[in-house]
Amino acid sequence: MNASPLAARDRKRMRQIAHHLDPVILVGDAGVTDSVIAETTRALLDHELIKVRIAGEDRTARQAGTERLAEACGAQIVQTIGKVVVLYRRNPDAKPKLSNLSRFGA
Repeated sequence: MNASPLAARDRKRMRQIAHHLDPVILVGDAGVTDSVIAETTRALLDHELIKVRIAGEDRTARQAGTERLAEACGAQIVQTIGKVVVLYRRNPDAKPKLSNLSRFGA
């Protein structure tokens, strides 16, 4: 990843904010496709902090998909719980009404 690792307090605050969010990206059985990467990139541009739900029963495959998606989008993995992952990518030009960080006070 191209960004520096998140500080523990920042990661904790992002987990608190993400707790109340619904997944905005659903990765189906086809896995991480170009269209999923494009939509995730767009969502990160708008919201900075998003939840993604990854389908599949194989934990290793889900983890590989999560890492591939984060790397392809230039995002950081904040948290992974089961089939849901929280991704973060800073946008210095984020619109306050769309950014989950701005709206929920990070």
